[in-house]
Amino acid sequence: MIEKIFAMMIGSILLSLGVNGFLVPYHLLDGGVIGLGLIIHYFYGWPTGLSIILLSLPLYVLAWFFERRYFFYSLHGLIISSFCIDLFSFINGRINLGILPSTVIGGLLVGIGIGVMLRYETSTGGTDLLAQLLTKFTSINIGIIIFLIDGLIITSGIQVVGLEKFFYSLLTIICVGLMTTVTVAKRPETH
Repeated sequence: MIEKIFAMMIGSILLSLGVNGFLVPYHLLDGGVIGLGLIIHYFYGWPTGLSIILLSLPLYVLAWFFERRYFFYSLHGLIISSFCIDLFSFINGRINLGILPSTVIGGLLVGIGIGVMLRYETSTGGTDLLAQLLTKFTSINIGIIIFLIDGLIITSGIQVVGLEKFFYSLLTIICVGLMTTVTVAKRPETH
């Protein structure tokens, strides 16, 4: 349980640094519920973390009925990561590397954060939770499922961020998907 709490904290901090330090300053999107939360933040000015919690509620209803273990484990991850995203919003605009490095670094940080949490059977909720549920019923890798969902989300955000930032956001979700897959991958057992 201590490892799970530590994974939630580290994953949430990495995720919030990636979002606030690298994605938000350039109005870039991530996928999933985080991406939807960013779209709402850019369009309406609502806090990203709060938007993520509200958008995640229907997925938690599904988890309650189909996999309560994921419900309980990811509920903590959702609350902590959403709180961290809003807590660390003050770093928005304090790191100025340019849009391309920010796209890659933001994606890597978010992917590692999500991957650390998934590795310890917790998540930020949202579509990570949906991906966990889908991997129970399919043989598709969780990183690939997240990548596909993320692609749909950022496509829906083109009108909010524009075509140029859509392509940068696509690079972000590629980085997120790769780092999530690498981070979640089990280490080979030693004999």
